Parts: sequence; structure tokens; C-alpha cells
Amino acid sequence: MCQPISGLDRRQEANQQRQEADRQMQEAEQRRQEADKQRQEANQRMIQEANQQRQEADRRIQEANQRMIQEANQQRRETERLIKENARQIGKLSNRFGELAEHLVAPNIREKFNALGFSFEEVSQNKEITDAADNHVAEVDILLENGDTVIAVEVKAKPGEKDVEEHINRLEILRRRADARNDKRTFQGAIAGAIMSKELRNHIIKNGFYAIEQTGDTVKINIPEGFKARRW
Repeated sequence: MCQPISGLDRRQEANQQRQEADRQMQEAEQRRQEADKQRQEANQRMIQEANQQRQEADRRIQEANQRMIQEANQQRRETERLIKENARQIGKLSNRFGELAEHLVAPNIREKFNALGFSFEEVSQNKEITDAADNHVAEVDILLENGDTVIAVEVKAKPGEKDVEEHINRLEILRRRADARNDKRTFQGAIAGAIMSKELRNHIIKNGFYAIEQTGDTVKINIPEGFKARRW
């Protein structure tokens, strides 16, 4: 026959159960703390890795930007070099055509105009025009003169409409300068070109200028029927 459980035994058993529950709660808390620790460590690793990746991305972006800047600077320097080289080549071309004007146009121009009934006695090249105060006001490539008439010739490799307008302004300057010096001679103009389109030739003639074109090793003056040279 079983003996009844005493009050003492029941209290001891209750204490044991409570201690076991406390132990289990402590273990659960430790596991929770360990999980929190692992989660924090994982978060820190993720943050560190993300920061490293961001820093690496920033580094690569900076390197790419530096390469782009270096390439842009190299391209800019190359462009500047090409511009300078083109300017030098254009300058050489201008000088060469200046020599062409000197050796091709100038030696033949007086006889060509004299064959048209003029009697020019003087031919000058690169004539600098100054005012009464000796200030530079214009320059004429070729100037033909006699006691009655002056013809100013503008020489271009490939003249354009802008050159026609500038030559009109040049003749007006010559006229004002002549009036200031009581020079009563008549002024006329001509434009010479190594390359001249039909349209440009017609534009030159329409504005009252003689159109002078290169033909072989000499030049010719185009004077269409009914042409009347403009006089200043």
C-alpha cells in the first residue's frame, strides 16, 4: 500500500520543477542572446561588406572619371594641336598664294589692263593706305595708277561674296582718302582669284568690279558685253 505524499515532499517537487523551469528559461535567454549576437555580427559583416563594396565602387568610379578627364585633356590638346597646325597650313597657303599674286597676277596685270585701253604707268603690291594722321586704314594687294585712274585689285585664292563687300568698303575708303588729299582721279576695283565659280564671277561683275581669273600661267579679265565698271 502506497504511502501518502507529505507536504514536504510536494514542496520539494515544486521547487525542483520551478528550478527546472528557471534553468530552461535561462538557457532560452542564453540562446536568444547568442542569436542576437550572431544576428548583430551578421549585420556588422553585411554592413562592412556593403561599405567595402561601396568604397570599391567609388574607387572604380574615381578611376574611370580620372581616365575620362585624362582622355578629354588629351583630346583637347590634340584638337588644339590640329587647330594650330591647320592655322599654320592656312598661313602657308596664304603666303603661297601671296607669292602667286606676286609672280602670276602682278607681272601681267598692267599689260592686261593696258590692252583694254588704259595706260597705267605704276604698279605696286601690298600697298598700305594711311589717313592724314598716318593711321592704317586699308591695304591693297595690287594698285595700278596713272594720272587719271586708279584700279585697286584684291587677290584671293577663292574669293567669296564677303570679299566683294569688303572691297566695296575698301574703295570707299580710298575715295575718302583721295578727297581729303584733293586727288581727283577716278577709282575702280577688280577682284582676282585662282578659283572662281560662275556665280561668284557674275556677282563680282554685277557689283561693277573687273573679274580676273587665272588661266594657265597667266590671267584673263572677264568683261561681258555691256559691262560698265563702277567708279568711285
